[in-house]
Amino acid sequence: MPMLGDLLAAARDNAGEFDAWLNAADPQMALRVREAAAANAVTPTVFVRISVADFSRFAGEEDWSTLISGMRESNDPGMSCLYAMVDWRLAARTCSDHQRVAERTGL
Repeated sequence: MPMLGDLLAAARDNAGEFDAWLNAADPQMALRVREAAAANAVTPTVFVRISVADFSRFAGEEDWSTLISGMRESNDPGMSCLYAMVDWRLAARTCSDHQRVAERTGL
């Protein structure tokens, strides 16, 4: 069984594949990713990588618990992991939403 660090590394490496998968699996979310990427002047692949990094750094215990549960119940834990991290990132209206988490946790 892969360790979480292995899954996170794979998530970063497979961000480009995630874009194609997301277009087929959830076109609405794929559109949100493209819009968020454009608003941040990055590609969708870069936005996914940023989402992984932000989640790894700023997500709270409840977010991690939800992520792990979703991965455990999924047929494709890697894509489930990426989906959850991107969804979490899209849910934050601004980076300052994540910054408040960082300040509370001392990151």
